Amino acid sequence: MLDSRAGPRGERDDQHADALAEAPTRLADGLTQRRVVMNEVLGARERQREILAVARENGRVDVTSAADRFGVAAETIRRDMKTLERNGLIRRSYGSAYPVVRSVFETDLASRETNHHVEKQRIAEEAARHLDEAEAVFVDEGYLPQLLAQSLPPERSLTVVTASLPVAAHLAARPNYTVLLLGGLVRGRTLATVEHWVTRMLAEFVIDLAYVGANGISLADGLTTPDPRVAEVKAAVVRSARRKIFIGTCDKFGTSSFCRFAHVSDLDMIVTDTRFSAGMARQYSAMGPEVVRC
Repeated sequence: MLDSRAGPRGERDDQHADALAEAPTRLADGLTQRRVVMNEVLGARERQREILAVARENGRVDVTSAADRFGVAAETIRRDMKTLERNGLIRRSYGSAYPVVRSVFETDLASRETNHHVEKQRIAEEAARHLDEAEAVFVDEGYLPQLLAQSLPPERSLTVVTASLPVAAHLAARPNYTVLLLGGLVRGRTLATVEHWVTRMLAEFVIDLAYVGANGISLADGLTTPDPRVAEVKAAVVRSARRKIFIGTCDKFGTSSFCRFAHVSDLDMIVTDTRFSAGMARQYSAMGPEVVRC
């Protein structure tokens, strides 16, 4: 006599056997998919590292050239740039990205005297040549501004406004100069004055030309410095001056600190050394200021 359950049981056994047979295939497919996803993640990370490297080497990277370089869609590069921006490594702007290098710590005057002294001397002398017809001049704090002060023509009759004690001490000995030292709290690290007394005085002045420095300058973040009190003074100078000349060595460019006090477009001129590439100079001059490399 035939078992009436043989048919269904046989079908179930066949289905179970088929499932067992297909299990390795499904497992292999799952592993393949995971490998594909992992490769995509690793590929994105490697691509992002390369994008950041290009940005740091060239000062910027644009979406179109990066897409061509890596053989991916422009939208893929935009996603990569968004990730890098979220991590604080770049700043995006109009189809391009610029590297962000943090300049958090501030060096003292003694250490600045030994860094790129030859380049700083050339910058100071070149910047002094652009005094033109200015009569009231602001000279910033720092070692390079000190060199600038020494390079100003002693035969001219000038009124010099400064927050820097060394600058004021040097120029006060010149008989044709009227030196106005901005009163305030003296910072021991830079021997310069800060706080509201300084900014109040600056608000009452109309300055023909300001020579300003910064801890960092970048296309995306502008001119920055780590100390908010210093940033307030520098911002007040920028507001009071008719002409603004930034003086700084090449290593200042592409770096960013905590407090912005001006945009690149606020400047009339940038004076830096010849290590600053012609290509980067064109990018900065496109935002407004004339760029002089010396």
